[in-house]
Amino acid sequence: MEPRPIRFFHRGAVVEIADAAPTRTVLEWLREDARCTGTKEGCAEGDCGACTVVVGELDATGDVSLQPVNACIRFLPTLDGKALFTVEDVATPDGTLHPVQQALVDCHGSQCGFCTPGFVMSLWAGFQRHRAVGTVPTRQQLADDLSGNLCRCTGYRPILDAGLRAFELPAPVLDRMAVGAALRGLRQDPPLHYAPGYGAPAYHAPRTLAEFAALREALPQARVLAGSTDMGLWVTKQFKDLGELIYIGEVAELKRVDVQADRIVIGAAASLEVAWQALVAEWPTLRDVWLRFAALPLRVAGTMGGNVANGSPIGDSAPVLMALGATLVLRLGEQVRSMPLEDFYVGYMQNRLEAGEFLQAIEVPRRGERHQAVRAYKISKRFDCDISAVCAALAIELDGERIVSARLAFGGLAATVKRAAQAEAALLGQPWTEANLKLAMAALAHDYTPLTDMRASAAYRLQVAQNLLRRFWLETRPIDPLPESAVNVWAREALA
Repeated sequence: MEPRPIRFFHRGAVVEIADAAPTRTVLEWLREDARCTGTKEGCAEGDCGACTVVVGELDATGDVSLQPVNACIRFLPTLDGKALFTVEDVATPDGTLHPVQQALVDCHGSQCGFCTPGFVMSLWAGFQRHRAVGTVPTRQQLADDLSGNLCRCTGYRPILDAGLRAFELPAPVLDRMAVGAALRGLRQDPPLHYAPGYGAPAYHAPRTLAEFAALREALPQARVLAGSTDMGLWVTKQFKDLGELIYIGEVAELKRVDVQADRIVIGAAASLEVAWQALVAEWPTLRDVWLRFAALPLRVAGTMGGNVANGSPIGDSAPVLMALGATLVLRLGEQVRSMPLEDFYVGYMQNRLEAGEFLQAIEVPRRGERHQAVRAYKISKRFDCDISAVCAALAIELDGERIVSARLAFGGLAATVKRAAQAEAALLGQPWTEANLKLAMAALAHDYTPLTDMRASAAYRLQVAQNLLRRFWLETRPIDPLPESAVNVWAREALA
């Protein structure tokens, strides 16, 4: 494995970097090395959006895909073979503002200005996406796109006004052909094996599943890096030395989501956004928890496989996948085994992976012809882009009015995400009635011993979990089920 420099396209040229630490963030490089100081540092944990930049890469069709990401937790080597756009790039060379910039001025969408570059880049990414297909976003779509950008100066009304106003202004055309040509040229480079000369730990970015499996088996002590939406904080907040890294973001086989006749196969490196889209296409009632899972810059960078393998008790993917009956495909070298997700966790942030083994895919059974009711609810202090106090994922299968299958999974109620075995037992084989609902609600108290922390008290968590089970019954009861408008005070379509 011959080491080579990191190479990516930035400001019209290919940049080569051979001496940066593998965990140096894109934000640090931009501000301290490239002297592109328009991008700001706010939280250094991917929460405020002041550091938002746009990363371009070739998609499966050979077109240039543009996605907003958080520069503060993105490691520099992950830009290899890609294009980087910052707020310095959106205006024309003569200084004429881009429509999203001009609209923010016209609509008074900037006051202190610290967060404005991040808003510009999120709006610019959405602008390019919609212009490429000839659409204009709704106000709610803009709000969803901006859920990862915080503003306390102007409020969001003028910013949303600007997002819509931008589409009324004449726009310069992004030269996608030139960007695509540069990216195709970079793709001719061999896979990145990066080892700074001063002895910093190595960074590997294999491109095939076989290469990754062999490398992982040979380097069991190395950390597997995906979107760095969690691991990035280990560096920026905990100042950890991560050691040798193996990046899976270049392994095409692991980035796929394959919808088969009987299952959905989610590769371990498939982005959260793509994975959630596939699940919501099968179960539309999961849409709300998808859009409330972090924010777009985190969902396009992070992976569902990483969220599951991380094992956090407040990760929102695991409860949903557990309720849907997901199975994990684990691999060690050439050996592959499968395991139900509910058997994977053995303790707080602990799982059954062996040394050198990795998560290859998540398999979710499709709905088929089953009369299945599925809901997922997230309770957090802030509606968008916040950590759950409780996440409930509830699925039952009915034969008439009788429950023939029940899978109730909760995050935030224990050291691991797990199913509510006693509540399920109270429902199984019984009619879906209020009396049996109350038995299941009472049983929840025996399934979990919640903790008290900064997000919620133990008593609050238990009461919320029981009330969410009641809401599930109200929405799915055989007689007179309530529509979402009757049980939810928030309607995304209200801003459309």
